Amino acid sequence: MDTLIVAGPHWGAAGGIAPIFPIVWGLLWVGFIALAVLSWRRGWWGPRRTPAQAASPTASAEQILAERYARGEMTDDEYFEKMSVLRGGSS
Repeated sequence: MDTLIVAGPHWGAAGGIAPIFPIVWGLLWVGFIALAVLSWRRGWWGPRRTPAQAASPTASAEQILAERYARGEMTDDEYFEKMSVLRGGSS
């Protein structure tokens, strides 16, 4: 019992700053969690998300022409002529 009484005042050797340590640990964990959420949203961590490519305004028309050409509904000359018109070239 005498040992506890003698050692008692020496517990908490940090003195007056001891209450700050739990706050620092709490802020540290909040920082780790915020970093994890930020990295997840930005794609630094987790499943990779590919950015959507901007489609050209004539992409759907070009796809329709390609499908018609593949089905044999138009000749080579017709296909290339219409594609050049779509892309802004002269026919």
